Amino acid sequence: MPLFPSQDTLHNVSHPTFGRHLDTPKSRLTDGAKRTPLQARSELYTTWSVVDDAKDKANALSAEATKEFEKASAKAQAKTGGIELYSPSYYAACTYGGLLACGLTHTAVTPLDLVKCRRQVDPKMYTGNFQAWGKIGRAEGLRGIYTGWSPTFFGYSAQGAFKYGGYEFFKKWYSDLLGLETAHKYKTSVYLTASASAEFIADVALCPFEAVKVRMQTTIPPFATGTFAGINTILGKEGYAGLYKGLYPLWGRQIPYTMMKFASFETIVEMIYERLPGKKSDYGKPAQIAVSFTSGYLAGILCALVSHPADVMVSKLNANRLPGEAFGAAINRIYKEIGYAGLWNGLPVRIAMVGTLTGLQWLTYDYFKVFMGLPTTGGTPQKT
Repeated sequence: MPLFPSQDTLHNVSHPTFGRHLDTPKSRLTDGAKRTPLQARSELYTTWSVVDDAKDKANALSAEATKEFEKASAKAQAKTGGIELYSPSYYAACTYGGLLACGLTHTAVTPLDLVKCRRQVDPKMYTGNFQAWGKIGRAEGLRGIYTGWSPTFFGYSAQGAFKYGGYEFFKKWYSDLLGLETAHKYKTSVYLTASASAEFIADVALCPFEAVKVRMQTTIPPFATGTFAGINTILGKEGYAGLYKGLYPLWGRQIPYTMMKFASFETIVEMIYERLPGKKSDYGKPAQIAVSFTSGYLAGILCALVSHPADVMVSKLNANRLPGEAFGAAINRIYKEIGYAGLWNGLPVRIAMVGTLTGLQWLTYDYFKVFMGLPTTGGTPQKT
């Protein structure tokens, strides 16, 4: 009698044959292969078979989806003729990717944003997210839970286009001004300056829509039924100044937010690849996109902490600033009303929202770049 199990026995133990014939489990006993002492009775574990079958189907669907993605990507790249890095077509692709990344993700989390804004204006209005959604849903239905989705979509689509497209442009521009060696040495400063420059412009596009969104979400019932009805209402009562009265606090919220978003994202991506075996180029596009999502989520948490006090002030100013009231006077009045602690109202909700939001934005943006045949963001030195 052999002391060690045979190769066939080891194979049967590590690769059991259960789950291949759910309809006739006894057939496995009569197919000529004798069960080893260590092999379980597979007819007793049909659930495992269901799981195996589900995995096989999922893998098949994944392979088919990958094939369709590659086919569509090849068609898109054929139409554009291949996009050269840092060409006008490259910046146009980044701009469109940013539009998709911000417009779609911000719109998707409108229910979270609605509760956050209302709790910032009135902390006693709701006790929690689910209680808030239940109360809003009973009173206004599903449409009420998505109050403000329209100005959110238009505003953040415009902002995302200028933010991501502008960031890619300014990052290359500042790197060229400094030179490759200096730009690499002070790369974090390049990330911060480029993102601040892009956000400064992006907020000018966002501000009118943000004013409409905040008013729609913080007035019950909403002061307007849609984006352009809201813009016309504000223009009729306050003129263009009414659409831009929140611009300074918006800059105060968004510029630090975006500086943290891009600089921390680039830094976290580099840290991840430094700790992984091999180089970035050794990993496939799905793995690189997964790194983008993880880095974006972590960066989003930092963004929420940096920008939250200004976010509260934007909501307060758009909802409670008196007609003709000076900006500084309004800030002082609101701060006296809410105090330092009030600047942090709704922070847990915003951390959950912004972390998810930022992760999904980077995933969407880099996914689109891959679709267009471009490299994912970060992890490699800036080329000139």
